[in-house]
Formats: sequence, structure tokens, C-alpha cells
Amino acid sequence: MVVQNQNKIEVAANAKEASSMLSRMKGLMFSREMVGFDGLFIKPCNSIHTFFMNYPIDVLFLNKEMEIIKIKRNLRPWRMTRMYLRAHQVLELNGGSLDQRILEGDKLEVICTN
Repeated sequence: MVVQNQNKIEVAANAKEASSMLSRMKGLMFSREMVGFDGLFIKPCNSIHTFFMNYPIDVLFLNKEMEIIKIKRNLRPWRMTRMYLRAHQVLELNGGSLDQRILEGDKLEVICTN
């Protein structure tokens, strides 16, 4: 799935979703890189950690309407975020890959490319 903001700036070209309990718990742990995808949606989710990860990630906390409520850029391994009560889901990207024009308050849309 392609993810872009309201101005058609691409956030992820090939995102996948972690919605089962097991896939949400594992997330990107133990991986050396994202292979075959460039973004991971975790839902429901309002807080993350980067324990057992091997690379930094950019993190977008999104509410139910897909509005970005918080951005964490280049979150390094072995870190934790606080809980964002308004967040309903998280989009994790490779660290440093998030376009600087993507801002808190932007609304994202997902385009299925099946």
C-alpha cells in the first residue's frame, strides 16, 4: 500500500500492516533492515520501543482519522516513546527516510495497490 499526505507527498511506497497480536509484538525487532517493504503500520498502538532493533526508525503517531499527532525522527535502537493517548496507530519507517515536508497535523491517506 502507498501512503501519502494530503499534498500527495509520498511517505511510504510499499507499507505493510501489523495488526495481529503476534505481528504487533514482534514489529521490527531482530530485523537488520526492512526487506520488501518501506513502512510498517502497527494498530492499534499508541507507544513503541526499539529494543532488539538494529537501526533507527522514523515514527509517525496517528489518530483514528490518520492525522499525524507526533513525529519522532531517527529514533535509535534501545529507546522508548511515551504513550500518546490520542494515537490509534503508528507508522514506522527507515530512519531518515521521512520527507521534511511531512509535518504534525498532516493527514495521511492509504492507497491500496493490490
